[in-house]
Amino acid sequence: MEPDRLTELSARELVERLATSDPIPGGGSASAIAGAIGAALVRMVVALTTGRPDAAEHEAALTDIAVAAATAQSALLNLAELDAAAYDAVVRARRLPRDTDLDRQARATQVAAAVREATRVPLETARIAAGVLDLAERLAPIGNSNAVSDVGVGALLAAAAVRGAVLNVRINLPAVD
Repeated sequence: MEPDRLTELSARELVERLATSDPIPGGGSASAIAGAIGAALVRMVVALTTGRPDAAEHEAALTDIAVAAATAQSALLNLAELDAAAYDAVVRARRLPRDTDLDRQARATQVAAAVREATRVPLETARIAAGVLDLAERLAPIGNSNAVSDVGVGALLAAAAVRGAVLNVRINLPAVD
């Protein structure tokens, strides 16, 4: 039995699911997951840095970065699920009957509400992923120098999450009332 939640899939299962003709999950969920992975890499570098003698003066900043990255990681994983649900609601609303004027009016109302949510979710993804990018920027000069490439990968994933989420916002904006 397939898990109902994207966050319960193995990495292989998630990638395979993204590769199907099913539009859910799609780019919005992938963006949020990329941002969550970026946040996880920031957390990893904090863990590799904390407690090292050469980082003693940065312990407070490291703690702040770790807490913020953990919060972002959790939020982005949740947004991956919400993005899939939001797009599913758009698909379901577009399939509503259009036989009568009342049907068409009800369908239009449902589609508009679903598209607004399908725009709000990636906008929130972009906002939080931009925060992860800021965390990586703060961490790079004070983090374990042996893990600076991990900070860089985290930043690149966060930047990809922002850009991907913005693409999803842009595609939905023309349909928002």
